[in-house]
Amino acid sequence: MILERIKSEVGKAVVGMDEIVELMTISLIAEGHILLEGIPGIAKTTLSKNFANTLGLKFVRIQMTPDILPADILGHTFYDMKTGDFKLRKGPIFANVVLVDEINRASPKTQSALLEAMEERQVTIEGITLKLPEPFIVIATRNPVELEGVYNLPAAQVDRFMMKIDLTYLDEKQEKLMLRRKSLGKFSTARQVVPSSEILNAKREFRKVHVSDAIIDYIYSIVKETRLDERVILGASPRAGEHLLYGARVHAYLEGRSYVIPDDVKKLALPVLAHRIIVKPEYEIDNITGKEIVMDVLDRVEVPTE
Repeated sequence: MILERIKSEVGKAVVGMDEIVELMTISLIAEGHILLEGIPGIAKTTLSKNFANTLGLKFVRIQMTPDILPADILGHTFYDMKTGDFKLRKGPIFANVVLVDEINRASPKTQSALLEAMEERQVTIEGITLKLPEPFIVIATRNPVELEGVYNLPAAQVDRFMMKIDLTYLDEKQEKLMLRRKSLGKFSTARQVVPSSEILNAKREFRKVHVSDAIIDYIYSIVKETRLDERVILGASPRAGEHLLYGARVHAYLEGRSYVIPDDVKKLALPVLAHRIIVKPEYEIDNITGKEIVMDVLDRVEVPTE
């Protein structure tokens, strides 16, 4: 299986990331993007780079700063004095796996340009439209601790990310294993184990996975219920339902099934929906988050049996 090969190889470079690797693989195949949130030093860059290595994909890391401009990411034209012509220089966005570190440090103008490229999967430089390479995924990181010198992502931009994944500390067993392997020098860089052509084929094949009317109704009911919850200002968008549908189909495909079951939807509901939900301030005080809303919705919505 594609997923098992990727997990096994990435496991040579990082510890305790199997669940994250699975979500990254699903998002890549479903043509989605990921928002990674976590404190510094928990291997976000190492994970992303080795994930790209397992697929033989070009990896680029872009460190966001307040003074970075859209042209620094997308590219620009320049005058070549030798030839007397204007030439095009592509930016770092022209890679397969693009890690955008600390996206909230960039100005709104730069954030907007990046997110537009993510949505359109192409960029326009001086009137020239260029397609981004395939497969293509942006993995943006956000540090929840740093609050100074940052620009919060508007809800409309957060909604463009198919998934938001929270990276936390490893548990005791995993962290001790990590330290032990570091001590013995048993970490290595992942190598390619899945040809990129196999991922491109998966992008075509997952769309053949059957989705019954009952599953469509189930997804819609979940999304609708997030909007009706009295604790919510803004529920899940129609795009969220679309992402949940695609994610469920890819999960079914990776499991070797030709049809989607409710468990596929449940598996993806939290990472796909929770970050899109805005909770009313009076409930935020009680530590109610989008995750709690989604979990309550999953408990309330009737699961199809057919």
